[in-house]
Amino acid sequence: MRGSGRVRDGEEARAAAESAAEPLDLVGVGIGPFNLSLAALGDGVPGLRCAFYEQRSAFRWHPGLLIEGATLQVPFLADLVTLADPASPWSFLRFLRERERLFPFYFAERFHIERAEYDAYCRWVSEGVPGLHFGHQVDAVRWNAEQELFEVDFTQLDAHGEAEALGRSYARNVVLGVGTAPYVPQALRPLAEAPSVPVYHSSEYLEHREELLAAGHVTVIGSGQSGAEVFLDLLRRRPVGRERLRWLTRSGAFAPMEYSKLGLEHFTPDYTRYFHGLSERVRDGLLPRQWQLHKAVDAETLAAVHDELYRRTQALNDGGGDGDGGGWPDAVLTPGVRVRTAGRGGRSGLELHVEHTEQEERGVLTTDAVVLATGYTERATDGMLAALHPYLRRDGSDRPLVDEEYRLVLDRAVTGAVFVQNAERHTHGVGAPDLGLAAYRSAVILNAMTGRESYPLPRRTAFTRFGLREERSGAAGAAGPAGRSATVGV
Repeated sequence: MRGSGRVRDGEEARAAAESAAEPLDLVGVGIGPFNLSLAALGDGVPGLRCAFYEQRSAFRWHPGLLIEGATLQVPFLADLVTLADPASPWSFLRFLRERERLFPFYFAERFHIERAEYDAYCRWVSEGVPGLHFGHQVDAVRWNAEQELFEVDFTQLDAHGEAEALGRSYARNVVLGVGTAPYVPQALRPLAEAPSVPVYHSSEYLEHREELLAAGHVTVIGSGQSGAEVFLDLLRRRPVGRERLRWLTRSGAFAPMEYSKLGLEHFTPDYTRYFHGLSERVRDGLLPRQWQLHKAVDAETLAAVHDELYRRTQALNDGGGDGDGGGWPDAVLTPGVRVRTAGRGGRSGLELHVEHTEQEERGVLTTDAVVLATGYTERATDGMLAALHPYLRRDGSDRPLVDEEYRLVLDRAVTGAVFVQNAERHTHGVGAPDLGLAAYRSAVILNAMTGRESYPLPRRTAFTRFGLREERSGAAGAAGPAGRSATVGV
């Protein structure tokens, strides 16, 4: 471990003794929006003792994609707490009031707020909710059968990310909210990992925007919301007629996201319960077919791309541009394209060896820089949870089983509970990473953990009845959770 020689003598033992004397009810690993939601709602449960640990020095939410004007794809009511507790002191509206911006927001009539404002709101919550520990890297989680507690080992980091002290907490329950990591396709990993090669994941876009604007030709890969926003931002900032942009996607079209009111009911607790009750085979077959619910682009962004391209055709036809493309901007949008391999070309350029899936043709495209809007994947927790692996129950694809109340299914010898946030798409469906279900899931976890209805939850949330069987009565996470108890004494 870096800097381990600088760890203060005796601090680990002292911290362990203090924690063992008064164990926590809950330790949270990671402080992203979902665990921040849990911490904010947990702050409203009397007597609940929590600690949340985050390796980063402060809260930041996708800083590389806080593009000017980019908005959330969920309404402002999908903040950290409101859909479970509208009276919470940690709501978005309370944040506006604290900043004396409530009346301007009222007159702005914005239902979808900008990403940068959501980030500012979350940072405000992270600076006020007690029990949050930034600069703390969780190294291991173990079950102590003798004490019937989880041991959570962590390293306290200094401002430079170096180890400063070791510590250990004891807790009756653990919740994992470690988030996701940028996904880079195998064909592009050698270039993305090579130093000084301009191939960047969209999560780093703003950090490298000026370099990308200076590049001769830029290719954006990926047709989700991030790809559309990056392409649109580059398009707006490059000269008319000399855009030199390409947008590629494996999908068959630059498709709009399913945003009908009944379609959005797939992001309700009702659908989550329905999905969880399906067989593993059926769930695995459903998820790929539901890509347009969460991997497509909102219609307004697609319209903005088309409007900007059209505006440039007007400018070019009026002689107001620098291009020679006969009145068309130098921007190529091609769906149905798969990148097979990639490498460096001549004169420091890059070569993308591609295949068009419908035409069944292959070719080589040259470019000077690439932005990978290729999504995210769940962060690995194998090392952190290595000591718990013998207790984990898994499905037919070797994935952890997760019960309806977001607990990992563990051997009965473990009487505590490990909850997960945004690591249960295979058991709970497309709503797992959706911000709109954050407060609800946090309330379910708190209710299940305390064994009482700390937060009353609705019995019905959708007009659609997704199956023929009657839904079970009672909201998920109400007092008396099914299965083994994870009740804490608070």
